[in-house]
Amino acid sequence: MNQITGRVDGIEGADLRGAVVRDADLSGASFREVALNGVRMRGVELAGADIDGYVYDLRINGVEVEPLIEAELNKRYPERALLQDRTIAGLRAALDAYERMWEATVERVASMPPGTVDVSVDDEWSFAQTLRHLVFCTDGWLRWGAQGRRDDVFWPAGVPHSGFAAGAPSIGIDPAAAPSYEEVLEVRRGRLREVREYLAAASPEQAGSPAEPPPWMDQSEAFVAAQCVGVVLSEEWEHHRFATRDLDLIDAGAAPST
Repeated sequence: MNQITGRVDGIEGADLRGAVVRDADLSGASFREVALNGVRMRGVELAGADIDGYVYDLRINGVEVEPLIEAELNKRYPERALLQDRTIAGLRAALDAYERMWEATVERVASMPPGTVDVSVDDEWSFAQTLRHLVFCTDGWLRWGAQGRRDDVFWPAGVPHSGFAAGAPSIGIDPAAAPSYEEVLEVRRGRLREVREYLAAASPEQAGSPAEPPPWMDQSEAFVAAQCVGVVLSEEWEHHRFATRDLDLIDAGAAPST
Protein backbone atom coordinates (compact mmCIF):
# COMPACT_ATOMS: atom_id res chain seq x y z
CA MET A 1 0.00 0.00 0.00
CA ASN A 2 1.39 3.40 -1.03
CA GLN A 3 1.56 6.03 1.69
CA ILE A 4 1.98 9.71 0.83
CA THR A 5 2.96 12.16 3.56
CA GLY A 6 4.48 15.61 3.56
CA ARG A 7 5.11 17.69 0.44
CA VAL A 8 4.75 16.26 -3.07
CA ASP A 9 5.49 18.60 -5.98
CA GLY A 10 3.84 16.64 -8.78
CA ILE A 11 2.33 13.23 -9.57
CA GLU A 12 1.45 12.39 -13.16
CA GLY A 13 0.53 9.04 -14.66
CA ALA A 14 1.04 7.22 -11.35
CA ASP A 15 -1.09 4.30 -10.23
CA LEU A 16 -2.11 5.38 -6.74
CA ARG A 17 -5.04 3.01 -6.27
CA GLY A 18 -5.33 2.14 -2.61
CA ALA A 19 -2.85 4.80 -1.56
CA VAL A 20 -3.08 6.36 1.88
CA VAL A 21 -2.62 10.14 2.09
CA ARG A 22 -2.06 11.11 5.69
CA ASP A 23 -1.16 14.36 7.44
CA ALA A 24 -0.71 16.12 4.10
CA ASP A 25 -1.70 19.63 3.01
CA LEU A 26 -3.28 19.61 -0.47
CA SER A 27 -4.46 23.22 -0.33
CA GLY A 28 -4.45 24.71 -3.82
CA ALA A 29 -3.74 21.33 -5.46
CA SER A 30 -5.16 20.68 -8.92
CA PHE A 31 -6.65 17.33 -9.97
CA ARG A 32 -7.21 16.85 -13.69
CA GLU A 33 -8.43 13.63 -15.36
CA VAL A 34 -8.05 11.81 -12.03
CA ALA A 35 -10.19 8.86 -10.94
CA LEU A 36 -11.30 9.29 -7.33
CA ASN A 37 -13.85 6.48 -7.28
CA GLY A 38 -14.37 4.92 -3.87
CA VAL A 39 -12.14 7.35 -1.98
CA ARG A 40 -12.71 7.72 1.77
CA MET A 41 -12.04 11.04 3.45
CA ARG A 42 -12.09 11.42 7.21
CA GLY A 43 -11.28 14.53 9.23
CA VAL A 44 -10.73 16.57 6.07
CA GLU A 45 -11.07 20.30 5.43
CA LEU A 46 -12.74 21.17 2.15
CA ALA A 47 -13.41 24.90 1.83
CA GLY A 48 -13.44 26.92 -1.38
CA ALA A 49 -13.05 23.79 -3.56
CA ASP A 50 -14.30 23.66 -7.14
CA ILE A 51 -15.27 20.20 -8.43
CA ASP A 52 -16.42 19.60 -12.00
CA GLY A 53 -16.95 16.12 -13.38
CA TYR A 54 -18.97 12.92 -13.06
CA VAL A 55 -20.27 12.89 -9.48
CA TYR A 56 -22.27 9.84 -8.45
CA ASP A 57 -22.94 8.14 -5.12
CA LEU A 58 -21.06 10.86 -3.22
CA ARG A 59 -21.90 11.27 0.45
CA ILE A 60 -20.78 14.28 2.47
CA ASN A 61 -21.43 14.14 6.20
CA GLY A 62 -23.86 11.31 5.53
CA VAL A 63 -25.87 13.16 2.86
CA GLU A 64 -26.17 11.78 -0.69
CA VAL A 65 -25.08 14.73 -2.82
CA GLU A 66 -25.79 13.65 -6.40
CA PRO A 67 -29.61 14.12 -6.31
CA LEU A 68 -29.11 17.61 -4.86
CA ILE A 69 -26.66 18.50 -7.64
CA GLU A 70 -29.00 17.14 -10.32
CA ALA A 71 -31.97 19.09 -8.97
CA GLU A 72 -30.00 22.33 -8.72
CA LEU A 73 -28.53 22.02 -12.22
CA ASN A 74 -31.98 21.39 -13.71
CA LYS A 75 -33.30 24.40 -11.78
CA ARG A 76 -30.53 26.65 -13.07
CA TYR A 77 -30.62 25.25 -16.60
CA PRO A 78 -34.17 24.12 -17.50
CA GLU A 79 -32.98 22.99 -20.93
CA ARG A 80 -30.77 20.39 -19.23
CA ALA A 81 -33.87 18.52 -18.06
CA LEU A 82 -34.64 17.78 -21.71
CA LEU A 83 -31.93 15.12 -21.53
CA GLN A 84 -34.17 13.00 -19.31
CA ASP A 85 -36.48 12.14 -22.22
CA ARG A 86 -34.62 9.70 -24.48
CA THR A 87 -37.54 9.12 -26.87
CA ILE A 88 -37.15 10.34 -30.45
CA ALA A 89 -39.45 13.27 -29.69
CA GLY A 90 -37.47 14.12 -26.57
CA LEU A 91 -34.15 13.96 -28.40
CA ARG A 92 -35.50 16.22 -31.14
CA ALA A 93 -36.64 18.77 -28.55
CA ALA A 94 -33.24 18.71 -26.87
CA LEU A 95 -31.42 19.13 -30.17
CA ASP A 96 -33.60 22.11 -31.11
CA ALA A 97 -32.85 23.80 -27.78
CA TYR A 98 -29.13 23.10 -27.88
CA GLU A 99 -28.74 24.26 -31.46
CA ARG A 100 -30.27 27.59 -30.48
CA MET A 101 -27.93 27.87 -27.51
CA TRP A 102 -24.85 27.14 -29.58
CA GLU A 103 -25.83 29.45 -32.42
CA ALA A 104 -26.26 32.32 -29.97
CA THR A 105 -22.86 31.53 -28.47
CA VAL A 106 -21.20 31.39 -31.89
CA GLU A 107 -22.66 34.83 -32.58
CA ARG A 108 -21.35 36.04 -29.23
CA VAL A 109 -17.84 34.83 -30.02
CA ALA A 110 -17.98 36.56 -33.42
CA SER A 111 -18.51 39.87 -31.60
CA MET A 112 -15.53 39.34 -29.28
CA PRO A 113 -11.93 40.38 -30.07
CA PRO A 114 -10.14 38.53 -32.90
CA GLY A 115 -8.40 35.39 -31.69
CA THR A 116 -10.89 34.69 -28.91
CA VAL A 117 -11.74 31.32 -30.44
CA ASP A 118 -8.17 30.15 -29.77
CA VAL A 119 -7.87 31.40 -26.19
CA SER A 120 -7.50 28.72 -23.51
CA VAL A 121 -8.49 29.55 -19.94
CA ASP A 122 -6.87 27.53 -17.14
CA ASP A 123 -5.55 24.97 -19.65
CA GLU A 124 -9.06 24.10 -20.81
CA TRP A 125 -9.93 23.68 -24.48
CA SER A 126 -10.34 26.84 -26.50
CA PHE A 127 -13.70 27.54 -28.13
CA ALA A 128 -12.45 26.18 -31.46
CA GLN A 129 -11.07 23.03 -29.81
CA THR A 130 -14.39 22.50 -28.04
CA LEU A 131 -16.22 22.54 -31.38
CA ARG A 132 -13.67 20.09 -32.79
CA HIS A 133 -14.26 17.81 -29.81
CA LEU A 134 -18.01 17.90 -30.41
CA VAL A 135 -17.39 16.81 -34.00
CA PHE A 136 -15.32 13.93 -32.62
CA CYS A 137 -18.16 12.96 -30.27
CA THR A 138 -20.75 13.09 -33.05
CA ASP A 139 -18.56 10.97 -35.29
CA GLY A 140 -18.15 8.36 -32.56
CA TRP A 141 -21.64 8.23 -31.13
CA LEU A 142 -23.83 9.05 -34.15
CA ARG A 143 -21.87 7.82 -37.16
CA TRP A 144 -20.11 4.86 -35.56
CA GLY A 145 -22.66 4.10 -32.85
CA ALA A 146 -26.24 4.89 -33.92
CA GLN A 147 -25.67 4.58 -37.68
CA GLY A 148 -23.16 1.73 -37.60
CA ARG A 149 -20.87 3.34 -40.15
CA ARG A 150 -17.31 2.08 -40.47
CA ASP A 151 -15.93 3.92 -43.51
CA ASP A 152 -14.91 7.59 -43.46
CA VAL A 153 -16.30 8.02 -39.94
CA PHE A 154 -13.93 10.37 -38.14
CA TRP A 155 -12.88 13.87 -39.14
CA PRO A 156 -9.06 13.90 -38.90
CA ALA A 157 -9.12 17.26 -37.10
CA GLY A 158 -11.46 16.09 -34.37
CA VAL A 159 -10.19 16.54 -30.81
CA PRO A 160 -10.47 13.42 -28.62
CA HIS A 161 -10.77 13.41 -24.86
CA SER A 162 -7.43 13.04 -23.09
CA GLY A 163 -8.04 9.43 -22.12
CA PHE A 164 -8.12 8.42 -25.79
CA ALA A 165 -5.47 10.77 -27.15
CA ALA A 166 -2.88 8.01 -27.56
CA GLY A 167 -5.30 5.76 -29.45
CA ALA A 168 -6.86 8.47 -31.61
CA PRO A 169 -4.47 8.03 -34.60
CA SER A 170 -5.72 4.44 -34.94
CA ILE A 171 -9.11 5.76 -36.07
CA GLY A 172 -7.69 8.44 -38.36
CA ILE A 173 -7.34 11.41 -36.02
CA ASP A 174 -4.37 13.65 -36.82
CA PRO A 175 -2.97 15.16 -33.58
CA ALA A 176 -1.15 17.81 -35.63
CA ALA A 177 -4.25 19.00 -37.48
CA ALA A 178 -4.75 22.78 -37.37
CA PRO A 179 -7.94 23.64 -39.27
CA SER A 180 -9.08 27.22 -39.65
CA TYR A 181 -11.96 28.36 -37.50
CA GLU A 182 -14.06 28.75 -40.64
CA GLU A 183 -13.46 25.08 -41.50
CA VAL A 184 -14.27 24.06 -37.93
CA LEU A 185 -17.59 25.91 -38.09
CA GLU A 186 -18.44 24.36 -41.46
CA VAL A 187 -17.74 20.80 -40.30
CA ARG A 188 -19.43 21.37 -36.97
CA ARG A 189 -22.64 22.65 -38.59
CA GLY A 190 -22.56 19.72 -40.98
CA ARG A 191 -22.48 17.26 -38.08
CA LEU A 192 -25.41 19.00 -36.37
CA ARG A 193 -27.31 18.66 -39.62
CA GLU A 194 -26.55 14.92 -39.64
CA VAL A 195 -27.94 14.53 -36.11
CA ARG A 196 -31.07 16.47 -37.10
CA GLU A 197 -31.58 14.36 -40.24
CA TYR A 198 -31.09 11.14 -38.31
CA LEU A 199 -33.68 12.09 -35.69
CA ALA A 200 -36.11 13.26 -38.36
CA ALA A 201 -35.99 9.88 -40.11
CA ALA A 202 -35.53 7.45 -37.21
CA SER A 203 -38.40 5.18 -36.24
CA PRO A 204 -38.96 3.90 -32.68
CA GLU A 205 -37.67 0.52 -33.85
CA GLN A 206 -34.46 2.07 -35.17
CA ALA A 207 -34.03 4.07 -31.97
CA GLY A 208 -34.25 0.88 -29.93
CA SER A 209 -31.95 -1.20 -32.13
CA PRO A 210 -28.62 -2.45 -30.70
CA ALA A 211 -25.64 -0.18 -31.35
CA GLU A 212 -21.91 -0.67 -30.90
CA PRO A 213 -20.29 2.09 -28.84
CA PRO A 214 -17.26 3.93 -30.27
CA PRO A 215 -13.77 2.40 -29.97
CA TRP A 216 -12.86 4.19 -26.75
CA MET A 217 -15.75 2.62 -24.82
CA ASP A 218 -16.03 -0.77 -23.14
CA GLN A 219 -17.31 -2.89 -26.00
CA SER A 220 -19.05 -5.27 -23.62
CA GLU A 221 -21.49 -2.57 -22.53
CA ALA A 222 -24.83 -2.76 -24.33
CA PHE A 223 -26.18 0.34 -26.08
CA VAL A 224 -29.11 1.13 -28.33
CA ALA A 225 -29.15 3.80 -31.00
CA ALA A 226 -31.19 6.31 -28.97
CA GLN A 227 -28.67 6.09 -26.13
CA CYS A 228 -25.87 6.93 -28.55
CA VAL A 229 -27.68 10.05 -29.73
CA GLY A 230 -28.37 10.87 -26.11
CA VAL A 231 -24.62 10.87 -25.43
CA VAL A 232 -24.13 13.31 -28.32
CA LEU A 233 -26.68 15.67 -26.81
CA SER A 234 -25.25 15.30 -23.31
CA GLU A 235 -21.87 16.34 -24.69
CA GLU A 236 -23.55 19.28 -26.42
CA TRP A 237 -25.00 20.56 -23.16
CA GLU A 238 -21.97 19.93 -20.95
CA HIS A 239 -19.48 21.54 -23.31
CA HIS A 240 -21.73 24.51 -23.92
CA ARG A 241 -21.66 25.13 -20.17
CA PHE A 242 -17.86 24.86 -20.11
CA ALA A 243 -17.48 27.10 -23.16
CA THR A 244 -19.73 29.86 -21.83
CA ARG A 245 -18.00 29.66 -18.44
CA ASP A 246 -14.66 30.37 -20.11
CA LEU A 247 -16.08 33.07 -22.38
CA ASP A 248 -17.45 34.80 -19.29
CA LEU A 249 -13.97 34.71 -17.76
CA ILE A 250 -12.44 36.14 -20.93
CA ASP A 251 -15.06 38.91 -20.96
CA ALA A 252 -14.30 39.62 -17.33
CA GLY A 253 -10.62 40.05 -18.10
CA ALA A 254 -9.39 36.82 -16.50
CA ALA A 255 -5.77 36.16 -17.42
CA PRO A 256 -5.90 33.39 -20.06
CA SER A 257 -3.30 30.86 -21.06
CA THR A 258 -2.95 30.26 -24.79
